[in-house]
Amino acid sequence: MTPALVFGTVLLLSLLTRRRWSGGTVPAPVPAPAQPPVAPTPDGFDPRQYGLVPSAELDPGRAGPPLALLRRKELEALADSCLAGGWRAAAAYVVAAGEDWDERWSRLDFLTRVAAERDEWLTAWRESGTEACAATTVYARLLVQRAWEARGSALAHQVPAGHLTAFKSLLAEANTAAREAAVLDPRDPGPWAVLVTTARGVPLSNRRFRALWQELTARAPHHVGGHWQAMQYWCAKWHGSDAQMLRFAEQAVRTAPAGSVLPGLYLQALTELEQRHGLYGLPDAGRLGELLPAVASALDAVPTPHDQLPLLRHLLAHFALVARQPALALEQFRLLGPWCGAHPWTSTSHPVRAFDHARAVAATHAPAA
Repeated sequence: MTPALVFGTVLLLSLLTRRRWSGGTVPAPVPAPAQPPVAPTPDGFDPRQYGLVPSAELDPGRAGPPLALLRRKELEALADSCLAGGWRAAAAYVVAAGEDWDERWSRLDFLTRVAAERDEWLTAWRESGTEACAATTVYARLLVQRAWEARGSALAHQVPAGHLTAFKSLLAEANTAAREAAVLDPRDPGPWAVLVTTARGVPLSNRRFRALWQELTARAPHHVGGHWQAMQYWCAKWHGSDAQMLRFAEQAVRTAPAGSVLPGLYLQALTELEQRHGLYGLPDAGRLGELLPAVASALDAVPTPHDQLPLLRHLLAHFALVARQPALALEQFRLLGPWCGAHPWTSTSHPVRAFDHARAVAATHAPAA
């Protein structure tokens, strides 16, 4: 493996293992505030007494355990093959997912990250006509990624006009490519997930967005990536409201099939609310207390390993404390072990200290077993 390919592969695997899973509306009612427990870290707190790893072993470098060695080597070989100009391994990688649409979407995501480093192999793949829908979907996703890179993360009125023009142009190209991919394989929900992704930037009206959503869910009713993108469309900063976003996420908890991480969407919706409004923007503790155990049960049923599970457990631990459910939080901290490199702890200046304090509060306030 050449030095350039080593750099690209390491970067891609780092991204893979750390990834996270507009229209007029009536303002949402202001929810009753949820108050988190306020307590200092108890003196003499010994994590081992509660089934937790020692504080000295906490690792802020990752959200969860690293990829298994064999899996890592497989992805290294795949990325190396693509970056060297090949595409057949990429096509085979997608085919191996079969009609597990969430797994297929995850694999397309990894290939999009590879293509963002060097995309000559993707051009060759598209020209070959092999697995044409997958190749074109990766291309559409790459265009979406480039569009957001051109726009940046600033508010719309702060984005330079030239950047907005590039953003709109790239999204239009992405839409064209996604529509082409949808024709190439009418069964595949992937192209429709791309169109759902671009909808908030185009932008589409609520009516036209719902039509896209129906196309996606007709093919994959519980598509995790599609639901995440749709939740972004329905949030208040785009084309919905806090209430619409929360209803959408609550519906995902109620309807998700066993073994899916989809109920974790509710935790991501809570994160959106907290980032916009602080803790006072969250639902009342009673509502949280009703839904968080359901999310926990759903996550317990997800086959492991799953790259999104640790990220969601960090959020669940945090919001369980907010909802005054320390036993539920403690259960998550036990499952997380030493890993604390995830939101919300990484949003503080001392992630290890924040994580350790939170689990100490959970442990010392949870009812004795």
